[in-house]
Amino acid sequence: MKKQTAKLSLLLSALVLSASAFAQTANTSTSGYAVSSDGKVVKSGFGLCWHTGYWTPAMAIAECDPDLVKKEAAPAPKAMPAPPPPPPPVAAPAPKPAAEKVTLAADALFDFDKAVLLPAGKSKLDELASKIKDLKLEVIIAVGHADRFGSDKYNQKLSERRAEAVKAYLVGKGIEPNRIYTEGKGEKQPVTKPDQCKGAKSKKVIECLQPDRRVEIEVIGTRASK
Repeated sequence: MKKQTAKLSLLLSALVLSASAFAQTANTSTSGYAVSSDGKVVKSGFGLCWHTGYWTPAMAIAECDPDLVKKEAAPAPKAMPAPPPPPPPVAAPAPKPAAEKVTLAADALFDFDKAVLLPAGKSKLDELASKIKDLKLEVIIAVGHADRFGSDKYNQKLSERRAEAVKAYLVGKGIEPNRIYTEGKGEKQPVTKPDQCKGAKSKKVIECLQPDRRVEIEVIGTRASK
């Protein structure tokens, strides 16, 4: 009986010495446990780890004392930076109004052998000047004409004077002179037909030829469409 007690004492002493030796080789993460020479924690046949003499709960490792190990809280996910605000919408440029081509026409009539505007001709030019204010004016073309009485040379000059009389009147209404183009056609472009106004010069024939004593006016410009 005494021999068995002695053997048990020797065995316990050996285990304590072994544990102490293992503790000396422990690394910092297992310093509270007995470890083998290859750095592994020594376990009993029941899978329990051997604590060293200076083990404390603060040295617990999950492999041996999982209940004592505080699980590290998972790091909070990094907040994604807020996307930059979208740029303010760019206002689309207003569409340019389409230009509408406008042509206005009028006739200014004259007395026989005269380049002075008749009242009816002035009235038509007043109406025309009012309409021009709504346009982006490009050009006004005034073409003078004469009836068949008189020489070609004389009638050419007379037709030009009539066109200039119309220009002067429109300039007086505020239209730029460089926007008005004038020319004379003499007697070459009569309005009356060849079988009209027959006969020699007479009051009746002269009155019949009144449409030929004229200035044709054409206005070209643009107007923004609505």
